[in-house]
Amino acid sequence: MSTKRSTDMTSGDIFGHILRFSVPLLIGNIFQQLYNMVDTWVVGNFVSNEAFSAVGTVGPVINMLIGFFSGLANGGAVVISQYYGAKRYDDVKKAVHTSVVMTVFLSAVLTALGIGMVPLVVKMMNTPVEVIPESTRYLTIYFGGLTGLLFYNMGAAILRAVGDSKRPFYFLTVAAVLNIVLDLALVIFVKMGVAGVAWATIISQGISALLTFIVLFRTSSVVKLELKEMKVDWKILSRIIHVGIPAAFQMALVSFSNIFVQSYINYFGTDVMSGWSAYSKIDALMFLPMQSISMAVTTFVGQNLGMDQKERAKEGVKVGLKLAMIITLILMVPVMWLAPQAVAIFNRKEEVVAYGTLFLRMITPFAVTSVINQVCASALRGSGNSRAPMIIMIFGFCVSRQIYLFIMSRFISNTIIPIGLGYPFGWIVTSTLIALYYHKVGLEGNIIG
Repeated sequence: MSTKRSTDMTSGDIFGHILRFSVPLLIGNIFQQLYNMVDTWVVGNFVSNEAFSAVGTVGPVINMLIGFFSGLANGGAVVISQYYGAKRYDDVKKAVHTSVVMTVFLSAVLTALGIGMVPLVVKMMNTPVEVIPESTRYLTIYFGGLTGLLFYNMGAAILRAVGDSKRPFYFLTVAAVLNIVLDLALVIFVKMGVAGVAWATIISQGISALLTFIVLFRTSSVVKLELKEMKVDWKILSRIIHVGIPAAFQMALVSFSNIFVQSYINYFGTDVMSGWSAYSKIDALMFLPMQSISMAVTTFVGQNLGMDQKERAKEGVKVGLKLAMIITLILMVPVMWLAPQAVAIFNRKEEVVAYGTLFLRMITPFAVTSVINQVCASALRGSGNSRAPMIIMIFGFCVSRQIYLFIMSRFISNTIIPIGLGYPFGWIVTSTLIALYYHKVGLEGNIIG
C-alpha cells in the first residue's frame, strides 16, 4: 500500500538507500537554514549591527521550543517507519492521524508559551540594552507564527518516515525562495526592519506547511490524511511519547543550555555577538550533511528493525558514520580557508569579521567529533531507544559544558577563546559517551510490538 514516492529500505543496496534519502534532506535542510541566514544577512547589510546581533543570536531561544516539538515529531516518525517496515499499514494510518492531532494541540500551547517567555529569555541571555528591543520584536512575531513551522515539521516527518524525502525538500525550496523575496521587499522597500524579516519567515513557513498538508490529504499513499480519521489512538500515542519525549526534552534542554552559552558570549559586547552569530550560521551549514545522513539512518534503522533485520540495521549505521565523516572532513577545508570572506557575507565590519574568523578557525576542526554523536543517537532513536541518547546528550551538551564554562570564566580565563571552546568540549564529551554506549548496547529490538 505504498506509492513510488515511498521507499522500502528493508532490501537493496544500503549505501544507495542512505545516500538517495540523504541528498534531498540535505538540500532541504540547507533551504530551511536559509530562513534565518537570509534574515541575518538582510538586517546585517540593510538595517544595523544591533539588528544583526538581535536576529543572529536568538537561535537558542527559538530552537528550545522547536527542538521540543521536533523530538515529538521524531517519535511519530520512528513509530510510523517501524509500522511501515513491518507492513502494518492500518497502524501506519492510526499513527499518522494521531501525530497530526497532537500537532494541533501543541501548536496552541507552544505559541502561547513562546510569546510569554520572550522578556525572560532575552534577559537571561545577558542581551546588551541596545539590542533588547530588536530581539524582543523579532521573537514575539516569530513565536506568533510558530504554527506553520510545526505543521511543516510534522508533515515532513510523516513523509520521510515512509521514505519520501523529496517532496518536503520541494516545499522547503519554494518557501525559502519566497522568504528571500519577502525579506528584501519588507526590509528594503517597506522599511519594516527586524519586523519585516520576522514576518517574511512566518509567511514562508506557513506556505511550506500548507503545501505539505495538501499532499497528505491528496496522496494515495498509506499516509493519506482523512478528516473522519482525525482522532487519537491512545496506545499509539503512548508509543510516540515513549520515543519522542526523551528526544524532545533533550533537544529543548540543550537549546536552553545554549541560552546560557550565548549569555557568556554576549558578555563581550555587540561585535563579539555579531562575530559569533556569523560563525553560527556558517557552522550550522557545515553540520547539515551529518544531520541529514543521521535522519536517513533513523528511517533506515526503524524500517529494518520493523522487519527484525538487526544486522542490516547495524550495517546501515556503519555506512552512515563513514559517509558523514568523509563529507565533514572535506567541508572543513574551504570553511577554514575562506573564513574571512564567509563572515563578511553577513557583516563587513572589520571587528566582526575578525571575531567570526577566529571562531570558525578555532572550532571547525572539532566538527568531526560530532559525527559520532549525531549518527549514533539517530540510530538509537530509530530503534526506539530515545532515553539513553537523551541522558548522554543532556550531560554532554548541557551539564559538562556549563561546568566547563563556569570553571573557565570564574577561575581560569574569562576571555573569548576558552569560552568559545565550550562548544567543542561538549561535542567531545558527548561523542565519547555515546560511542561507548552504542558499542556496549547496540540496537535493541523495536517499539511497535
